[in-house]
Amino acid sequence: MILVTGSTGLLGSHLLYKLASQNKNIRALYRTEDKLDLVKNVFATYTAKSDSLFNSIEWVKADILDIPALTNAFKAVNYVYHCAALVSFDPNDYPYLRKTNIEGTANIVNLCLAHKIEKLCYVSSVATLGSALKNELTTEETYWNPEDDNNVYAITKYGAEMEVWRASQEGLPVVIVKPGVILGAGVWNQGSGSLFTKAHKGLRFYPKGNSGLVDVKDVADAMIQLLKSDIKNEAFILVSENWNYKHFLQALATSVGAKPPSTLAPTWVLAVLWRLDWLKNALTGTPRQLTKQLAASIMSKSHYSNAKIKTALHFKFKPVQESINEIGAIFQKQVE
Repeated sequence: MILVTGSTGLLGSHLLYKLASQNKNIRALYRTEDKLDLVKNVFATYTAKSDSLFNSIEWVKADILDIPALTNAFKAVNYVYHCAALVSFDPNDYPYLRKTNIEGTANIVNLCLAHKIEKLCYVSSVATLGSALKNELTTEETYWNPEDDNNVYAITKYGAEMEVWRASQEGLPVVIVKPGVILGAGVWNQGSGSLFTKAHKGLRFYPKGNSGLVDVKDVADAMIQLLKSDIKNEAFILVSENWNYKHFLQALATSVGAKPPSTLAPTWVLAVLWRLDWLKNALTGTPRQLTKQLAASIMSKSHYSNAKIKTALHFKFKPVQESINEIGAIFQKQVE
């Protein structure tokens, strides 16, 4: 039996689709019924047999912070994919991020140890890596610097990784994947899917930084291959290509039939915007949209190496342009 947490997110739903298509014995966690519609939409994106695949999964209502419910979910489980996480860059969400990302992961790994799980695959992020020297690639060995002005999401994902590594020292075989920006279809109101939505509505500006991009199906494939392999207690960056934001946002806009952004967002404008965003939050309580750390991130230029996963699994990534074209075509069919 395979247990999947975070099954109603972009990655989790695509992972479930891959596993269900392979006739695997799957148990998936969900928190609320409305989230299941997202999974159904992702399945329907790829097959007319979406209902039968969805119904082949054993669905269990449980939160990763609810230990009694989690304990029941772990019965007869052999392997675990831990995809669940809270994603936010708002400093006001730090207590909730710690609770979900660190405490929730601690609960998962403790139950993995208690139930003698054969292997755990944990989904982390390139956000937990440090900054490489100028003109050098960021690798799995580019270590996190706690003295940097790290954003709250990265801090809690790094803390979650420490729980996974702690479990590995206690005898649990683990693999950790660190994806860049995950591109996938079927979820248009959050994550990278919301970028396709925003591009469709119209983007005027692009920042000067760059990011590592990867197709969601590649991430799911790598996770499945890593769990089946003899590899253990290793971490892998999952990035297909490094693109600057100008190229990325213009490609997104073109894929959904919108006008590409043509104006560089000056550094001083972003500096003003994140301060105004802070003031608006202080005065009205409106959730933060642009923090100091996020502004710095989209202006930075990190380039990620995928050599380790390519060597370990002879893995081949889908070209980013191909992914964007496919997802943009699906967006136009589903949303327009």
